[in-house]
Amino acid sequence: MNPSNSITLRFLASPTDLGHSGSVDAGTVLEWVDKAAYAAAVGWAKTYCVTAYVGNIQFADPVVVGDLVEVEATIVHTGTSSMHIRTIVSSGSVSGGDGGRRSECLVIFVAVGPDGRPVAVPPFEPRSDAERLESEHAVARIAVRKEITEEMRRQAYTDAGTAERTVLRFLAAPTDVNWGGKVHGGTVMDWIDEAAYVCSTRYCGLDTVAVFSGGVRFLKPLHIGDVVEVEARLVYTGRKGMHVAVHVRSGSPTSRELDLTTECLTVMVARDAEGTAVPVPPWVPRSEEDRRLHEHARDLALIRSRAPGSVLPTHLRAVVDRA
Repeated sequence: MNPSNSITLRFLASPTDLGHSGSVDAGTVLEWVDKAAYAAAVGWAKTYCVTAYVGNIQFADPVVVGDLVEVEATIVHTGTSSMHIRTIVSSGSVSGGDGGRRSECLVIFVAVGPDGRPVAVPPFEPRSDAERLESEHAVARIAVRKEITEEMRRQAYTDAGTAERTVLRFLAAPTDVNWGGKVHGGTVMDWIDEAAYVCSTRYCGLDTVAVFSGGVRFLKPLHIGDVVEVEARLVYTGRKGMHVAVHVRSGSPTSRELDLTTECLTVMVARDAEGTAVPVPPWVPRSEEDRRLHEHARDLALIRSRAPGSVLPTHLRAVVDRA
């Protein structure tokens, strides 16, 4: 391993990390992922960096309050100004008897200068077969990511949709600030998780948790004091999984215009009182827009299935199998 391309954060999951699910919510885990990846990025680039993309993150067993948490962030590929960072979240009791991997994903950061423009970063050179394989997978995923981005960009979300929809609105607070004076990327992902939770819980009438989040694309910075709108809309249901498209928009309180800043697709599952995933009512598209977005969710699953080294979780494999 290159001595300076990896960093591991270790800490205890605190009582303040407890979420609505009774364990640590996916949004908090995403904040940890973003912070660890940021530390790896700035350590490599020696300048301020911004989150550009978070790839497919799967949430396995939950992180429990009191767990010893490790978030490992490793640079596996660099472009001219970008750094592709593999992050792995592991946790277990302090006694060490029940530890395990909880989630894994690829995060892309871009190095920027004082003027906010991208700047070059030192190239990463793989030294082992394992590093070369990870670098090759990161390079191969560039084409898949571009296809996902184009597929998402083609979609329009209007009032013609009839599916369950939730909109959260608030002001970005000073406590949301990152090291560059903007809103922390991890904070935005926490908002995304909250909106997806409300949307999916209202739809099925049961407690829900995120099991997957993909294509988290950061388009523009979000400023402290901005009006923020987080819209979550159901676009597809499987037997247990609810696919929720989330869009984050923001703008100055002095203007009525809001710009799209972040978008993604999150998959939520419903749970019973014992925490076991249970079937949800099937959603049947009614309008032309409903049907288009329904197919969009299936198309995204198909695209992700072609990613080198990709192992689709059950809820996405089922979508591909029915395509």
